[in-house]
Order: sequence, then structure tokens, then C-alpha cells
Amino acid sequence: MAASILIADDDPVQRRLVENMVQKCGYEAIVVDTGDAVIEKLTHPDAGPIDAIVLDLVMPGLDGMGVLSKMREAGISIPVIVQTAHGGIDNVVSAMRAGAQDFVVKPVGIERLQVSLRNALNTSALKGELQRIRHSREGRLTFDDIITRAEAMAPILRIAEKAAASSIPVLIEGESGVGKELFARAIHGTSERKTKPFVAVNCGAIPDNLVESILFGHEKGAFTGATERHMGKFVEAHGGTLFLDEVSELPLAAQVKLLRALQEGAVEAVGGRKPVKVDVRIISATNRRLLERVKEGHFREDLFYRLHVLPLTIPPLRARREDIPHLLRHFLARFAAEENRAVTGIAGDAVAYLTKLDWPGNIRQLENAVYRAVVMSESDLLGVADFPLIPTHAPPVEPAPALTVERPIPSLPAVVPGSEVPIAPLPSHGALPLLTASGEVRPLEELEHEIIRFAIAHYRGQMSEVARRLKIGRSTLYRKLDEANGETPATESPPLG
Repeated sequence: MAASILIADDDPVQRRLVENMVQKCGYEAIVVDTGDAVIEKLTHPDAGPIDAIVLDLVMPGLDGMGVLSKMREAGISIPVIVQTAHGGIDNVVSAMRAGAQDFVVKPVGIERLQVSLRNALNTSALKGELQRIRHSREGRLTFDDIITRAEAMAPILRIAEKAAASSIPVLIEGESGVGKELFARAIHGTSERKTKPFVAVNCGAIPDNLVESILFGHEKGAFTGATERHMGKFVEAHGGTLFLDEVSELPLAAQVKLLRALQEGAVEAVGGRKPVKVDVRIISATNRRLLERVKEGHFREDLFYRLHVLPLTIPPLRARREDIPHLLRHFLARFAAEENRAVTGIAGDAVAYLTKLDWPGNIRQLENAVYRAVVMSESDLLGVADFPLIPTHAPPVEPAPALTVERPIPSLPAVVPGSEVPIAPLPSHGALPLLTASGEVRPLEELEHEIIRFAIAHYRGQMSEVARRLKIGRSTLYRKLDEANGETPATESPPLG
């Protein structure tokens, strides 16, 4: 879904001309003929989102200056480009002081309007990113900070907003990179606990022998190396929210103690003599089907029902492709500012191409792809050629004529999501064949390479997880991948992000 531009002009001819230009620029045009209709579009609860406004200053009834005044009173910060047939400096100064971001003089050309709209949308996206970062640091993220326009996300957001109004345990399921922690932070930031701590724990990154100590704390001298007292994450999150990321990776011994802590509302530190009462709201997340883990015997059923009170399943990015253009705009604005690069936009054919990819690494992969493109680009407009190190497979959807990619897309090997390490085609599921077609035993090196490729596919390109599961170092993993592809082993360069 492209950005939505609201066009307000009482002249039907001028209104139609601007509408055509906006559509040719690749945006969705919404037209109204009065200032009152603008305010209605901006304030009506059932009205769709508006990304920018092209506003005529002279209209009967509520004119352009009146619209700007009412927007300022309502706290609406949508960027406005004013149109005027009179290019006097007084009109321009008054409009800019009233909150307009730019102005154009009628009749405006398509090149001038396109630059103005692109600058307005980029500035708006950058402001949104800065606000999102500030809210995240202050623990005040809300659902308004989640970038989405997809219909598939609407029911998820409604359920999450209801969950925020209580202390009900929430289990967030979804593939890696879909934004599970962002949802957890938004639930916390919208709840009554928003002024209290939000403590995140990655259960999959804690060594098994330290899980209890990190979650529940330990007393000084409780075990070898315990040189001082540690209060634990439960006590640290007292009054607020404890986010248990990758909760499915908790060892069974720690699951028993976690269940007791949830039942009793108290935790007992390792080496402690009495339990400590805690008031903690639990939000857990996993990139696996937790019920399947229960059936396999890797997760306790009683703990599952304690956590699975209100489940949320966030769809992958390939199921909400209409979010991709908006995410691209926000990521581009942030990285261009952070890297001090004069990149102003992404070409329409590149947006169409990126929208049709599957993105197995989801939002995280898309973010890293934009980061790399901004850093490596030599132009102020990103094109298809600036995104070479992403999977080239796209769903079998015929592109619209207006979005046809004009340059040939190079045939590239598949890559690990979010990194630059090429891999060979994925092995099939099932038993690993040990014999060649002629009945000879396959070489050990060949089997090893196939196991590594299978692990990368199984864990969706999470190289740290692949290395941990295969019990090898990441540098060893990258070296073996280089060997598998016939390249000279290079020093590991970790993926962005």
C-alpha cells in the first residue's frame, strides 16, 4: 500500500490535475473540495490513515489557514504542502508559521510536486523514527509506534490493546524478526505499569547453569563464583513487566521454578532462605509453536497453560506485504540520517520488487537490507541494483505494468537473511543420504556442508543459533560456509543489526 496523499482544492480542474500527478508519483490520492472535509478526514475514527496533505490556501468556508490552525489545535502533525495561486512572500511566511512544511505555486509541475512530497514524507518518517527511539528508551512505546497498515494486523492490535488494560499473561508467537518484543513493549507502554520497569530476558541466550541465578537471583557464596548478592530479573521487574523472550528454550529444571514463581507470586534466590514477594506482569514470546514443544516433551504442560492465557500470533512480513513500502520509508529516513547520506528515496521499480519478496528474516531482514543499501549506494535514489544480497525468489504474482522492473535483475545465489554469506540450495527434509548414486559412502566434508545448510534453513538464517546448535563457533561456521562455496575463508564480518 503506497502512501496516502489528501488533496484539498475547490477548483475541480486543478484538483484533478494534482490527483493525476500524485498518482503518477506512485502515491494513493484522496480528494476533497473544502477545508471542513479535510478536518473530517483527519478526525473521523473510521477514516483511513493520511501521510501528507496538499492544501489549497484559498477555499470557500474554512480556508487553508483555518485548516492549519485546527490541525495545530488538535495536535495533528501530518506534513502539509500548501498551494497558492499568489506566490507573495506574506502568504508563504504565514502558511509556514502556521505549520506548513512546504509550498508550491499553481500550476505546479510534477517534478516540483514529487520532490516536495518526497521531502515531506521523509521528514515525517524521520520524526516518527526519532519519536519511536525516544519512546523505546523511556519505556513509553505505544501501539501508535508500530508501523503497520495491513488488514491482517488489525485484529492483532485490537487484542493487544485489550490485553494492555489488564495484567493478563500474554504469549506472543511468530517467526524471528516480526517484532514480538516491540509488541511486548507497546503492551507495557500502554498499560498502568508504564512508569515501572520493563525487563527483557532472552531465555535462549542464558547458559543452562545460570538460568535460575539470572531469573531468581542468588545470595553471596551460593555457588562458586558468587562473590556478591544478585537480586534477579523478577525482583528487578517488580511492579512492572518481565518479558521472557524465546521462553521455549528454558531448560526443564528452570521451568519448574518459573511455574512456582507464577503460582505463588514469589521467588526464592539460589542459596536464599525465604521467598521474596514480587508483583510482575509476564509477557512471553517464542518463534516456535509452544504447544508442539509440549507434545515433544520439551516444555511443561502446566507452565504452558500459565503462559498461554492470551495468545497473540504476529503474521510474517510476507503475509502483510502492504506494510513493506511504509517500513522502507521509515528505515530509509533513519539510516540516511544516522549515516549522513544524501539518499532521498527508493525508486518505484525497487519498491515493487522488494514488496514481492518473501523476506524469511521478516522486518529485521528488511531493515538490514535497507541499511546496507544506504551505506553502499552511490546515488541519491536507491534502485533494484542496490539490493543485490537478498533472496531473489518472489511469489508468482504478475507485476502491474506500472511497476515493471526496467533493468534485468542479476541471477544471484540465495543468501543468509541479513548477512552476506552465500549458501547452496537447501537439502531436503528427512533422512540424510549416506551413499552416492554408485553405492559409495559420501565424503565426510560433503555431509558436513549439507548439515550446515540444513541448519541454516531450519533456524531461518540466525547464524548465532545455528552455531550454538551445531556446537561450533561462528567464525568456524563462516569458514565452513566459505569452503562449501569454494571461496577462500575470510575473516568473519558479522551481519548488520
